[in-house]
Amino acid sequence: MKHIKQFFIIILISFLGEVCRSIIPLPVPASIYGLVILLVALETRILPLDAIRDTAKFLIEIMPLLFIPAAVGLMDSYVELRGILVPVLVITFLTTIFVMVGAGRTAQFVIRWERKRKNERND
Repeated sequence: MKHIKQFFIIILISFLGEVCRSIIPLPVPASIYGLVILLVALETRILPLDAIRDTAKFLIEIMPLLFIPAAVGLMDSYVELRGILVPVLVITFLTTIFVMVGAGRTAQFVIRWERKRKNERND
């Protein structure tokens, strides 16, 4: 029963993302709105982490399985993609590098900032 409740909370937040997408006239996917809502709810402790922890861990563990339908769809669309395959692969490679570098730099910044705050409190 606990997992059903946690899954319902995650689905509810996803639904709120869909509502935001239909209300706010920006070209932002509903999943991004849902992630922002979830982040704000967790950071403000409106939603305690324990309220979704187990189901979130489960969903992360099965995440590779969730990519299978998308991969099959790409394989099914190979004829249409054949003409633009090289540009798509180059763009995918470059954006992956940019995202990795950006995430790494952001993580380094946050770690340094937290260390600096911790040292200032200790002084």
